[in-house]
Amino acid sequence: MSEISPAALRGAVDLSSLRNRPAPAPAGAPAPAVVDVVVDATDETFGQILELSRTVPVVVDLWAEWCGPCKQLSPIIEKVTRELGGRVLLAKVDVDANPQLAQSFRAQSIPMVVALIAGQPVPMFTGVVPEQQVRDVFAQLLQVAAQNGVTGSLALGEEADSAEPAEEPPLPPLHAEAFAAIETGDYTAAIRAYEQALVENPRDEDALAGLGQVRLLDRVQGLDLQAARAAAADAPLDVQAQFAVADLDLAGGHVEDAFGRLLDLFAQLPSEERTPVRERLIELFGLIGAADPRVITARNRLSSLLF
Repeated sequence: MSEISPAALRGAVDLSSLRNRPAPAPAGAPAPAVVDVVVDATDETFGQILELSRTVPVVVDLWAEWCGPCKQLSPIIEKVTRELGGRVLLAKVDVDANPQLAQSFRAQSIPMVVALIAGQPVPMFTGVVPEQQVRDVFAQLLQVAAQNGVTGSLALGEEADSAEPAEEPPLPPLHAEAFAAIETGDYTAAIRAYEQALVENPRDEDALAGLGQVRLLDRVQGLDLQAARAAAADAPLDVQAQFAVADLDLAGGHVEDAFGRLLDLFAQLPSEERTPVRERLIELFGLIGAADPRVITARNRLSSLLF
């Protein structure tokens, strides 16, 4: 991205229903004290966050627990935000838990990152991007904010100053090895580490979930969405072609599209060719979670096709 402008998303994002109506703060004034520069935003609290954008840029990170690419991008955004020392607020939005916000931002795929300056949306990026690009876009965001008179700084409340950071338990060695490999983009090494963790403990649910996410990231790495869709359209019964588009859909947040594609494929294949499709569906169900209504619906359809 070479230029960002609030006008770029005009009409594409509708935040009118989420606004509070307090008197606007003077341009450049210090923002009210907050506990942290990284906050979880909800449908109910977003109006307050929108008002904060009058004095500091607010970066909105739309994510979901099942989204593997989100787990790559979100830590980078949080790291860069904290390094700016209160000049930017990061609002994290779980799209599954906050459907009104997801609809307002028209989040057709995630991760999706949008900024707010004086209540106006500013495009940043969709999908995973390198850390240096994140830094470049944040720097550009601050320039745009300054041009619009938004130059305040967040004052952290006493609660943040006095709170002792919770000490997280260390990761098991193989999990730590996998995580380090993911950070460097070595998905093959991460897969090996998670597979070894499952050999040592077949009931390691964290390793099983991590393995599924990394396998997905490894499969979509380097895929071209348009080329994959064209190949799948040309060969509707080509299992690998359909797998590629389903993986890309799932990684982009189009869960129902991914499930629907594979279930349609399963229904059309001869019974002796169905096993790989069933196994892939079960793997993707595990990524999203058994309690997710989209998984429940897809699993019921799969059962009806099996019997």
